[in-house]
Amino acid sequence: MRSLRTRLLVAFALLSGVTAAAVAGTMYVLARNVILEKAQVAAVQAFTEKVSTMTVPDPAELSDRDDSGTILYRGRTYGGGSSLRAEDIPAELRDKVRTGVVAWQRVARGEQVELVIGMRVSGMEIYGARSLMPEQENIRELATVAWAIGIGSLALSGFVAWFAARGVLRPVRELREAARRLGEGDLRTRVRVRGADELAGVAHTFNTTAAALEKQVADARRFVADVSHELRTPLAAMTAVTDVLDEEAPHLTRDARTAAGLVSKETRNLTRLANDLMEVSRFDSGAATLTLEEIDVAEAVLATLRARRWSDVDTEVRPALAKVDPRRLDVIVANLVGNARGHGAPPVTITLRGEPGWIVIQVTDHGPGLDPAVLPHVFDRFYKADTARARSEGSGLGLAIAWENARLHHGTLEAGNRPEGGAVFTLRLPSGGSL
Repeated sequence: MRSLRTRLLVAFALLSGVTAAAVAGTMYVLARNVILEKAQVAAVQAFTEKVSTMTVPDPAELSDRDDSGTILYRGRTYGGGSSLRAEDIPAELRDKVRTGVVAWQRVARGEQVELVIGMRVSGMEIYGARSLMPEQENIRELATVAWAIGIGSLALSGFVAWFAARGVLRPVRELREAARRLGEGDLRTRVRVRGADELAGVAHTFNTTAAALEKQVADARRFVADVSHELRTPLAAMTAVTDVLDEEAPHLTRDARTAAGLVSKETRNLTRLANDLMEVSRFDSGAATLTLEEIDVAEAVLATLRARRWSDVDTEVRPALAKVDPRRLDVIVANLVGNARGHGAPPVTITLRGEPGWIVIQVTDHGPGLDPAVLPHVFDRFYKADTARARSEGSGLGLAIAWENARLHHGTLEAGNRPEGGAVFTLRLPSGGSL
């Protein structure tokens, strides 16, 4: 019952079922009463006319009829036979007849239903019986028709309810799907506005909100890209100056050498942040592209470690050919290994294996691992597991950029923990070649 569709169908079915039952039941009761009333009136009229035409009531005249009767006179019973016996006449009916009125009552005898009619003439109580089985059969047929109408109405109402719920819920499903796509980052998502009802108003509001969000995000991305671009020129000059300071550091005083080292370190951090922001802006704008080459992935991984002088990283790789973008593969591996060396504990190990159609690279460490609360956000931009840290040496974008590069290759990048302790990052890239 949590589903809106189910609730609508149940509500429609209940309403239609109650309505159909009420209408069919009322029709049945009214028709039944009319049939019995007509039968009773006709039977009483025929009985009274018959009795009134008799000059001298003779029990034989009633006993010869199909609806044979009974005469009670001075404690004796005349006529009757198998059709109507004195003991079959209800006491309350006799009480009414004794008062001098014409009275009748329906009596069930076994499976038979009869109408017993009585009247008083010259001290005699004259009773007759008329079978109501034809009327009962008509009533049964009427009940069958009423049931058929009720069931048919319920089935029809179920179809109407399904059709109505489908029409009502279609815009809701479209809104839900559009909200999902918008939440996944597709800011161009819009929904179709139908009609001018409340749901159309919601759809129009959604489109307006999505358009405003798209514009704000586009402005923010443009601002980040522009700032990153403008920072590159002064950073290039600062990097040149820090290179000179690094060369002259041995000849500087201790305080000057410390200051020069701090300036050099922060300049490198700022340069790395500007470069990462530029890379992120390319992903957001859709400008990031692949330059695929068939290379030995194992050699590319080892080259990444050598370029950064990470000789303390253990490797378990073997030659494997694949079509990848060498530069983006270098970025992924460097970010994963750098993250393991910076936040995990040695030894850090990188392994490479082949699976049918895939190249699998794993980077593991022997640190405390990733907190379960951190795992869903580990690839989020600027996410910090330790909120008490004001800043870190990294840009906070390394893992996010690695994930974007994996996605650009139509691969996956997942984070988890080793059973024996430590974090593990698993990269899967389509091989596009032979192993």
